[in-house]
Amino acid sequence: MTNADCLREKIAMCRICAERFAATATGHRPRPVVWFEPSARLLIVGQAPGLRVHESGKPFDDASGRRLRDWMGIGPEQFYDKTKVAIVPMAFCFPGYDAKGSDLAPPAICAATWRDQVMAVLKPRLTLLIGAYAQRWHLRKRIPVSDAVAGWRDNAPEVFPLPHPSWRNTGWLKRNDWFERDLLPELRSRVHEVLDDPA
Repeated sequence: MTNADCLREKIAMCRICAERFAATATGHRPRPVVWFEPSARLLIVGQAPGLRVHESGKPFDDASGRRLRDWMGIGPEQFYDKTKVAIVPMAFCFPGYDAKGSDLAPPAICAATWRDQVMAVLKPRLTLLIGAYAQRWHLRKRIPVSDAVAGWRDNAPEVFPLPHPSWRNTGWLKRNDWFERDLLPELRSRVHEVLDDPA
């Protein structure tokens, strides 16, 4: 068993947030969604699995995933090829909902426990940072998501900060037409460059 195999197994068995999740409105149990191989060329960093992903065990198995794949210009076959694409959110488990039905933040203890270990086995050529939690950790600075995405050229071609592909951001996308006009063609070109390279 490789170091990566051992790490994936340990993450899959992690229960450090069991009491925290039991106390949420959803009252659920931990179910880490672990999706990476050391050979992955592209790393997708999101916030945390949603309820649907918690139930299916497959990352971005929802409408947000379909929009993200459209942004990237690839289909499910490439997207879910673990040997090429690693999907490592800032928390591996669904954090649950609060009493009002809103998403809870990813528990910081997850990244504190696992993030450095996972990053030590990955050597991606391209990293997509989706949302504030991913951008703060990887860019090492706290700025609004809109500013991070607007400054995408500062980090390209190795890193692309992105908004969350949720329906909730449809208004933002309409107000910021440069995202589709300028950023997405560069992103798609880079994704294909990285994934289609036979080396």
